[in-house]
Amino acid sequence: MTVYEPPSNRDEEIAREVVDAAIRLPSALGPGLLESAYEQCLQHELARRGLRAARQVPVPIIYEGTCIETGFRLDLLVEDLVIVELKAVEAMIPLYDAQILTHLKLTGKHIGFLINFNVPRLKSGLKRFVRTPSS
Repeated sequence: MTVYEPPSNRDEEIAREVVDAAIRLPSALGPGLLESAYEQCLQHELARRGLRAARQVPVPIIYEGTCIETGFRLDLLVEDLVIVELKAVEAMIPLYDAQILTHLKLTGKHIGFLINFNVPRLKSGLKRFVRTPSS
């Protein structure tokens, strides 16, 4: 059984950089791009800040002791600590929240972001998630 640990100072530091980098993109790029374009640009912006951000990171699922390789992919994994899932959609749905919570649970990461770039102000399209002892 894994003991729960809250996000570390490093987790929080990376989270602040992710938010700051994400907020910069809409003013530089404008609205209406595909999710993949924002993904590449956010990866570039994070790298410019000296952070490692891996794109489309495969995550296997362990089910009943069997490793299933066709699990899912994380849009971005920053410094192997913070998960970033990107959207460019008209409306967010509760399923997206459930997905990021599942990603946190399956990877054991502490902090995740769900960012929708198809909003007038990015602040309204940004949600932070923290894995809790019960998740």
